[in-house]
Amino acid sequence: MKPSIKWTAIGLGSVIAVAHLGILGHLLNRETNNVVQVPTINIPHGPYSSYQIEAGENGYRIQFRADDPKILESERSLGLDKESKGLFGGGSEQRSEYRTDQFTREGVRNLGGAIDDEGKSAIDAECLVADAGAQSQGAMAGSAIAAGVVVPAVAGIPYVGWLASGWALLLGQNLGEAAGSYVNSAITDC
Repeated sequence: MKPSIKWTAIGLGSVIAVAHLGILGHLLNRETNNVVQVPTINIPHGPYSSYQIEAGENGYRIQFRADDPKILESERSLGLDKESKGLFGGGSEQRSEYRTDQFTREGVRNLGGAIDDEGKSAIDAECLVADAGAQSQGAMAGSAIAAGVVVPAVAGIPYVGWLASGWALLLGQNLGEAAGSYVNSAITDC
């Protein structure tokens, strides 16, 4: 081998060896200098929004509410202390009123019960339960009346009596359900 090729091979090998050592040193040193970079997050904000960010070793958590507060509260206080000495030497009047109201952002006042996340109050839930019970009771009464009065009358129709009696039973059930709901709404003001 010629001396110039020999020195070229040694020089090229040395450069490759130093490059490999440099890369290994960089990879080993990278794990000890572990720097956590926080991501940049553009959270939309407005006059009624709020957010909370928690960051830790295992990641981060963001809690964002676009419409916070959902319920606005208003407190009013009125007091009157009046002492007047009238014709007979006495008189005192003391009035006091304290009122707390809850409003939604649109200005709707809460008239009773708590409002859940979907905007329904406890009174609405009570009305739904009462209406469902009334519809069920009315459907049972309507089908019982239809089974006792109408079904025997139409069952004797030749060829289609069995079909007409089924229809009569379903019609009685539907009419009873509607009547039960109507009576419930008249009684409970729902």
